[in-house]
Amino acid sequence: MRRLIHVLAAALALAVAVHAQQPASHTKGTPTGKPTGPLKPGEYWWNPRVSPEGPVVLLVSLPLQTASVYRNGILVGRSSVSTGTKGHKTPTGVFTILEKKEKHASNIYKNAPMPNMQRLTWSGICMHSGNLPGYPASHGCIRMPYDFSKLLFSITPHGGTVVIGEDVKTQPHFAANPGVMLAPKDFTPEMLKPLANGEYQWNPERSTEGPITILVSAADRALYVYRNGQPIGRAAIEVRGRLGDHVFTMLEGVSGSASPWAPGRPARKWMSVSGGNTVPQDLAPRIRFSPEFAGKLHDTLAPGATIIVTDQPAVRKASRDFTILAD
Repeated sequence: MRRLIHVLAAALALAVAVHAQQPASHTKGTPTGKPTGPLKPGEYWWNPRVSPEGPVVLLVSLPLQTASVYRNGILVGRSSVSTGTKGHKTPTGVFTILEKKEKHASNIYKNAPMPNMQRLTWSGICMHSGNLPGYPASHGCIRMPYDFSKLLFSITPHGGTVVIGEDVKTQPHFAANPGVMLAPKDFTPEMLKPLANGEYQWNPERSTEGPITILVSAADRALYVYRNGQPIGRAAIEVRGRLGDHVFTMLEGVSGSASPWAPGRPARKWMSVSGGNTVPQDLAPRIRFSPEFAGKLHDTLAPGATIIVTDQPAVRKASRDFTILAD
């Protein structure tokens, strides 16, 4: 009897702890067995076993109010969400997970609880557990069912890629007219001077670890490389025709072909997160830059790296955020 009492007490304590972690105003979440099709508010699907390893990318569709989770290019989860209302619209573009905290309270909105918080900008845009009424209702954050927010938090890395789009398709397209880049405030004027053809700069010591993000700007005739949000290199590029707007994330493994830019190295495997079947190698006839620089960059890349390609110029502003936004 005493043993039974201890067991019941432990179970009650666990239930109280779980309840305490989930604010009463937040949606708990309802699992569904459907990997496709519409989702009711609070519904989610989760099956990470179909792809147990590899880089994680989250795609958020504002029109559909859904989030889709890919690991190594394979869908492993999806959920209903609630994003920003009119006047507090959730920004579109490509974001990096800057900070993760299981227990967090808003320092803007009266200490509102934000469990399983994953920060996308230092100005207050995050993903976290919250209320899901079935329509955009937040001040810009991406609210998720409490249960799903815990599952997502468990597999996303610091520095992971999140794409927020306005397209009605399941895989949201890249934000229209990308061109505003909020770059690190220590991006010095010296680094912004135009480069001559074939010229490059490579300073990986500026940030020795973390996720790699590459911005290719046809307007600037330049390729910029960031690691963990810090600029570590850039190169002049030759561009033929329009490049279009693309976002790619690097998967594990290599393809069976050679790299069109880095001599003697195999081509990497990439996933397009901006729609379509284009991969970086398809742009090779239109982009040329220093093979020496390409080799250094190729040897630095790791699964989860992101490439952003645009015909627009990169406009830099002093900010701690590293985000590509719509004009």
